[in-house]
Amino acid sequence: MPQLSVIVYGPNAQGHLTELLDSLEARPLPAAEVIVAAVGDWARETAEGHAPETVVVSLPEGTGDAAARAAGAARATGRWLHFVHAKDSLPAGAARLIAERTAELDAADGAGVDVLVFDHVTTTWQTAGTPSRDGRLLAAVGRDGLPLDEAADLLRLTPLLGNRALRAAFWRAHEQQLTTGDEPQAAHAALLHAGRVACLNQVAYENRLLRPESLPPLAPEDRFALIDRYDSLLSLAKDRRAARTVLYDLMMRDLVRTFAGENLPDAVAREFFRRASLTAVRWRPEKHEHPAGVEGVRHALLEEGAYTKYRAFQAANRARRAAKKAVRTRKKQVGAKLRDQQYHRALNRPVDPNLAVFAAYWDRGVSCNPAAIAAKLAELAPHIHQVWTVSKENTALLPPGTDHVVPGTRRYWETLATAKYLTNNVNFPNAVVKRPDAIHLQTHHGTPLKRMGLDQKEHPAAAKGLDFKALLARIDKWDYSLSANSHSTRMWERAYPARYTSLDYGYPRNDVFYTSGAQEVRTARERLGIPPGKTAVLYAPTHRDYEAGFTPRLDLAALADRLGEDTVLLVRAHYFYGGAASPLTGLRRSGRIIDVSSYDPVEELCLAADALVTDYSSIMFDYANLDRPIVVYADDWETYRTTRGVYFDLMTDHPGQVARTQEELTEIFASGAWRDESAAKARAAFRRRFCEYDDGRAAERVVRRVFLGEPEESLPPVIPLEERTPAPTPEEASA
Repeated sequence: MPQLSVIVYGPNAQGHLTELLDSLEARPLPAAEVIVAAVGDWARETAEGHAPETVVVSLPEGTGDAAARAAGAARATGRWLHFVHAKDSLPAGAARLIAERTAELDAADGAGVDVLVFDHVTTTWQTAGTPSRDGRLLAAVGRDGLPLDEAADLLRLTPLLGNRALRAAFWRAHEQQLTTGDEPQAAHAALLHAGRVACLNQVAYENRLLRPESLPPLAPEDRFALIDRYDSLLSLAKDRRAARTVLYDLMMRDLVRTFAGENLPDAVAREFFRRASLTAVRWRPEKHEHPAGVEGVRHALLEEGAYTKYRAFQAANRARRAAKKAVRTRKKQVGAKLRDQQYHRALNRPVDPNLAVFAAYWDRGVSCNPAAIAAKLAELAPHIHQVWTVSKENTALLPPGTDHVVPGTRRYWETLATAKYLTNNVNFPNAVVKRPDAIHLQTHHGTPLKRMGLDQKEHPAAAKGLDFKALLARIDKWDYSLSANSHSTRMWERAYPARYTSLDYGYPRNDVFYTSGAQEVRTARERLGIPPGKTAVLYAPTHRDYEAGFTPRLDLAALADRLGEDTVLLVRAHYFYGGAASPLTGLRRSGRIIDVSSYDPVEELCLAADALVTDYSSIMFDYANLDRPIVVYADDWETYRTTRGVYFDLMTDHPGQVARTQEELTEIFASGAWRDESAAKARAAFRRRFCEYDDGRAAERVVRRVFLGEPEESLPPVIPLEERTPAPTPEEASA
């Protein structure tokens, strides 16, 4: 019989289950077993991918936490149970620490202690490992097991099931009471039912708070559950004076905070206040004194049931705070006053249902997913007028007849203020207001290998001072987030937690890889000047956060020489770089390579190329749709992985051959390994994972759903990968 059963339960919220199971697998413990009560397919797939000794209990999507805990506990064989939510984590050595402490308790007094409580840290979407305030409470009790009546302040511990371990026999005796209500109710009930409670004044749990804006919103009436929770707990503690006093203090604190902090509709607020007042009066201990100051006034007004007085008191406090804030912000408002006036006047106008704004790559021009969507929109809904936001220096590059606005101009702000649809593959400025009847579509511009969004916090070289608070404000404006595969969907939900709807439709810019024929492939090669019969290799490295500029990681002249006269090397520097100082200039003039750094659209380069050489650029995910050879050149993988952070190991899950040196890269092409059977096998697995939704009809799905409002079930279904036909290879196109 194991000493400890670690019961992981719940859905794989924002991908955190992977980290939790990785940490448990990295530090196996003979005295513990791991049971995963996996809610939903993603959690099940993640759990099944870990060590074979992990027991997986598969539960349907939507199974509640209490039911998941019960299902996991039913499979447990350990003497003690530790419930760990799938979103949370365990510090290094936590399971061993708990197992050893519970074994010590068993040896000392048999079955006398039912609950072991311990310390924890808290991680949010903005901070990591913040210490709790529970340590002083744990230290005050000491290590001896005590009845709760002798240590009632333990009820003030953060009410998590994760910061306490329960004796298995105790759980089974009280399972019904411990699976009723929410987690705080179960955590408190465990202490109230326990014979004795012991403490471990060490951190053995990490509680992760998910951003509220990434979770389904609560209905206003859900706030009543807080009153019901305390009503139930106080009923359980009615004959225990010390416990009842502590619970009453906690209840008053939580009721006041909820009422003050939630923007409840008036009818709901009045009912909440009425019920809270009745509960406060019913359970108030004899001779109980209110706290001092403002908090005491709030408690008194709540017990009195004086809703109108409470609101007046609340309004007065808010007015004082607002006055102070106004003084602080007045100077900041002066500089942008004129722009704000113009913009806000425009915001008072009705939204134009036939106006759509498009932008791509920080206003560089017509490209990427927004361009593909705009083209399909012109075909399916020509009545919707399109306007592109384009920087002044890029306006000359626009296709003839493109209506556009330059950022910062009066028409720019007026257009953004009145457009029904706003589509971008990055983000619009922070100052853009999300109108309730406007629709913001985030298309993104690649499948994420590197860490993005909030996941950059742990990688300062990548974040470079990124304002995460402003980032969260921007993503809160998204109505839709577009994905090319379920990996992207899951990583976007993790990196950009908000309430948008994920559109698993594919990337519209990749439609061309399935709609193009031999003529389009030949035309793309002719435009680039690739002679007939030559093999074109596209080299497209990505940006390094730890480098100031673009430095080719290959000796391009030597590579071109080794590839031979029958090979043309297309070199595309990342769009972050450019200008006359490019190190490609000399080589471009020599004729040994073709510099395609400024060539748009990049999809034409892909159609023209027989093979792709890249490092960590997202172009590999797009190019994989063509089912043509891909070679990864990863000379600095360890440095890149460390400084930027990655979501998966490209050295394991790669789309073809991998070279770590220029000599290896040259040999891959010289030997023909770039297109051998092993490369094809790796590419096939890569395509199954990352070309999941790209089938040539992504743009149509987006336009019909977002712009025309058609229901999901009426959209063109995604064609299975094995039934798709990519554009012909250059060799096939020339036949």
